[in-house]
Amino acid sequence: MENIRLAFQGIWGHKMRSFLTMLGIIIGIASIITIVSTIKGTNEQIKENLIGSGSNVVNVTLYQDDWEYDMTYSPLPSGVRCLEDSLRDTLNRLPGVEEVSFFNRRNWSDFVTAGNNRFSGETYGIDTAFLRVSGYEVTYGREFDQRDYDGFRKVVIVDRKAASALFGLELPIGKVLEIKGEPFTVVGVAELTNKFEPAISSYNDYYMYADTSAGAIFIPSTVWPMVFYFDEPQNVAVKATSTDTMTKAGKAVADVLNEAQLAVPVSADPESGEAVTPSGSFSYRSQDLLQQAQQLQEMSNATNQQLIWIASISLLVGGIGVMNIMLVSVTERTSEIGLKKALGAKKKRIRRQFLTEAAVLTSLGGIIGVVLGIVAAHLISASNGIPVAIDVPATIISVVFSMVIGIVFGMLPAMKAANLNPIEALRR
Repeated sequence: MENIRLAFQGIWGHKMRSFLTMLGIIIGIASIITIVSTIKGTNEQIKENLIGSGSNVVNVTLYQDDWEYDMTYSPLPSGVRCLEDSLRDTLNRLPGVEEVSFFNRRNWSDFVTAGNNRFSGETYGIDTAFLRVSGYEVTYGREFDQRDYDGFRKVVIVDRKAASALFGLELPIGKVLEIKGEPFTVVGVAELTNKFEPAISSYNDYYMYADTSAGAIFIPSTVWPMVFYFDEPQNVAVKATSTDTMTKAGKAVADVLNEAQLAVPVSADPESGEAVTPSGSFSYRSQDLLQQAQQLQEMSNATNQQLIWIASISLLVGGIGVMNIMLVSVTERTSEIGLKKALGAKKKRIRRQFLTEAAVLTSLGGIIGVVLGIVAAHLISASNGIPVAIDVPATIISVVFSMVIGIVFGMLPAMKAANLNPIEALRR
């Protein structure tokens, strides 16, 4: 405590010199804190933009070879069975899975009309769990009930974009639209409750994240065959227990589907009797959004790691400045050191005093640097829209590292002070 008190006395007695000495440490620590915060904030933004905020939904869809099998333009795939309701309980019990929903989809719905208006968004054939799993809420009208499914009723729920395209400003409830010539009555209007608006600050962000969809309409899965194929294989919407378990839950569901749905021989050759495989290999795959986010994060980190190394150079420069000023301090306090030695102070006592002063000087610079780094991170967040993400371990490590710099670069001046000859020191 005596050494710390003497250190603060020395710093306060030479305010300008001490501040200039700490400046390299302050700039280096502030730069590192700001860069680390920016890296973490950018990574969180990438993760949220790709996955959404709290939706935790991953779709498991049918692929042929390396391409998603699009039923909009493709015939009914042979050898792929429809999903059975008994499979639902198995999927719901998988680790990381909160709930699953089976659905059919057409990505391009140019066959949906209402009078002279045409809809070109997505058409879904859904079960009773789809709206809940996917985060939709019916804001006008009603949801489908079990009587709609059991009675094969031609009813439809539209989202706001579809309602606007088909009915303009009119309230769509009770209106009739046609799907491939089949009349369907609108019973509800739905919208996403957890819709996430990504931060778009460049053309690249727009093309990557912007919602350019034309909307969606939903019909009961039991009436889907009236308009489209019978025995059409479905996709699965998987609601994971958390964002971090999305990849694991999606892969687990895909594995079960591949084992249960694609294990049956397709057909037999009439001459040889051997099983015939369909053209192309079918498999269920999950959207690995976390992997996409990780790839973008790694690209961002690769650049920012270089910035951290550049910022670390200022810490080296700051350490050299500390060594220089401590050597000056030893020269200025030669008579003080001699007097202490004459009174019986040992070398380790003198060495400890100067090491403490160097450590206090750099630690103070580190604390100021952390404060300035946090302020800079908030300013960058305000100007660029990047979330503020202060890394507490990095902050603590920065302060400890600045203290280590003081000890390392203060060692030479401390050794010089401890090795002074007391008689020569008193003579000065």
